[in-house]
Amino acid sequence: MKKPIVRKVEQVPVSRFYETYRSTLEMQLLNTPLGMSRPIVQAAFNRPGLALAGYFGYFAHERIQVFGAAEMAYLGTMTQAEREERLDHICSLDAPCLIFARGVDVPADVLAIADRYNLCVFRTALLTMDFVNRATYILENEFADSTTMHACMVDVRGVGVLITGKGGVGKSEISLGLVERGSSLVADDMVRIRNLGGDLIASAPPLSSGFIEIRGLGIINVTNLFGLKAYRKEKRIDLVINLFSGEMTELERLGLERKYINILGVEVEHLNLPVAPGRDMCRLVEVAALGRYLRDSGYDMASEFNKRLNKEIANRTVYPGNAE
Repeated sequence: MKKPIVRKVEQVPVSRFYETYRSTLEMQLLNTPLGMSRPIVQAAFNRPGLALAGYFGYFAHERIQVFGAAEMAYLGTMTQAEREERLDHICSLDAPCLIFARGVDVPADVLAIADRYNLCVFRTALLTMDFVNRATYILENEFADSTTMHACMVDVRGVGVLITGKGGVGKSEISLGLVERGSSLVADDMVRIRNLGGDLIASAPPLSSGFIEIRGLGIINVTNLFGLKAYRKEKRIDLVINLFSGEMTELERLGLERKYINILGVEVEHLNLPVAPGRDMCRLVEVAALGRYLRDSGYDMASEFNKRLNKEIANRTVYPGNAE
């Protein structure tokens, strides 16, 4: 299998964060847009309470600064001179932007100081922790290592199966057959994969989302044919099945030996499955997925058979007269 190209994101402009997610995060810009080009370099946020109190020893200035109810209450206890001095110090340290939660009215002097440093100030109607939780998930997605693979991705009874193989081996046809049997299509032909905290999350590029290409038939919209359950926006990869045309003599017969493939630094169980005339590939892929589900649940079919086999061999060794 060709090694995929890994895409790494080092920074996200404030403009992208705002323009892409302002509806989801219920944000609005309150002052100058001149700070939109500032980079966000971490998927984490800082509550500047200690900085407002005058302690900047561990001030995480490289993070987005979020002002919640506690910070606003503290600002109200400060004198005008203290507030201006602390806010000026915060704004001078090149934070990506300031965000005030809970839909509060931001004082005019805060906006004036931020304008002085071309620092964007936003307001969100969300509660502070609701905003931080949503925004953290968004930025973790933005910063996640990603790659694109020529494959198909299907959710088979809750097990995410990435189907790989050379062009023309039948990946799309097998995926369509699985969808007809009740599975859900995630992506066809091009699969986008992101490493989110050690989980590989697969999805389709926006253009091909929900569509599958079948040679001789063309482009098919799976939800139109099979209903909404036939499509899933994204799914964790639990199993990689590589389809190939060739001899079956060198394959594992019992399934005791587990093989793995490394994708974006994560080891995923990998299975080679030969394609041959007369083989029901949809059924085989489905059984492989169900076998993975059973192993995750604590039951290994191959190990169970191997125990019985070893017990039978031991019994025949001790009581050779029992052999037929």
